[in-house]
Amino acid sequence: MSTFLLEVVTPERKVYAKEVNMVIVKGMEGELGIQANHVPLVTPLKVAPVVIKTNGKVEEIAVHGGFVQIGKEKVVILAETAELPGDIDYNRAKAARERAERRLANKKDHIDHRRAELALQRALARIEVSEHKI
Repeated sequence: MSTFLLEVVTPERKVYAKEVNMVIVKGMEGELGIQANHVPLVTPLKVAPVVIKTNGKVEEIAVHGGFVQIGKEKVVILAETAELPGDIDYNRAKAARERAERRLANKKDHIDHRRAELALQRALARIEVSEHKI
């Protein structure tokens, strides 16, 4: 199977750079599977895990927003933040999920619902990536 270079970059650092067979991202319009020689495209990403397939192995990275830029021989994910499974504290992510769920369930407080929803999405992405490494 053909390969292409995948780079995951945040403002702070390059998180990932390897030759891969396939990448699956969640864009604003739905899930997108990318293989070698994909048509060039730029699209915004949701807060969600990115699935990477290489030679029968699957890896995941928690990506928190940004864009994917698909080129002829390279795919670049420009993310606000991105975390490899080994960088995620599973218990902290579970606690963040619980806090966000409590905030969203409490109708009396004047909370920023968008901010709480994003916190919940980030926590869920971290938990999903962490659970696959266990």
